[in-house]
Amino acid sequence: MSDATLKDRHAVVTGGGSGIGAATAAALLRAGARVTLMGRDAAKLEAQRSALGGGEQIACVSADVTDEDAVNAAFARAADGLGAIDILVNNAGQATASPFAQTDLALWKRMLDVNLTGVFLCTRAALPAMLARKRGRIVNVASTAGQVGYPYVAAYCASKHGVIGMTRALALEVATQGVTVNAVCPGYTETELLQASLDQITRKTSRSEAEARSILVRHNPQQRFVQPDEVANAVLWLCAPGSSAITGQSISVSGGEIT
Repeated sequence: MSDATLKDRHAVVTGGGSGIGAATAAALLRAGARVTLMGRDAAKLEAQRSALGGGEQIACVSADVTDEDAVNAAFARAADGLGAIDILVNNAGQATASPFAQTDLALWKRMLDVNLTGVFLCTRAALPAMLARKRGRIVNVASTAGQVGYPYVAAYCASKHGVIGMTRALALEVATQGVTVNAVCPGYTETELLQASLDQITRKTSRSEAEARSILVRHNPQQRFVQPDEVANAVLWLCAPGSSAITGQSISVSGGEIT
């Protein structure tokens, strides 16, 4: 995508301090957008801001996406800092594996709170101003786990299926009001979350990290992990002016795993 495609647009990226969020922020900046990085860890956000070159085009706002009051305050600060929000990328998320019989209520609630309720709260905070201006893009970073089932991650799958369901429902509600709502669904991607999954496999089994990688990568027909920049490119396309007819979709970025 050429430079300045998103000039004069302000994007908020949750979970913007690393991984897919950081890659997405970088792509949006290259396209000319102003970007607010949002997440719980203020130091990580500031480090990522510096890595992206700092400057007036990028800001940081810390917030826990599961806290309604904190989210509302954070979005108000973001709008005060870099202007009305045109693009929301709901990327913040967590993944924890556990056999279903050993999945306690705390784990279940944590997956739903971060991965689904967080998307709901952030979207609710950003949407009214988009509707008032008849212009907006919302992209939810879901997962292939929202398109199919995987063993040992029932809570995570439930939360990501919920994100896709919410994406489809909201897209229909706002279809005539200039706002599009889509989801991107990465397969296993080279991020901190992937490393945490690998660490969990090696900790709970006698397998090496190389063996754990082999187990996970076999899901991908290309026999490789997705790169954060590849997910960011899909997000960027959905935010582009020419993608206004794309809404309510869950786009798999998974090397052909989901067809």
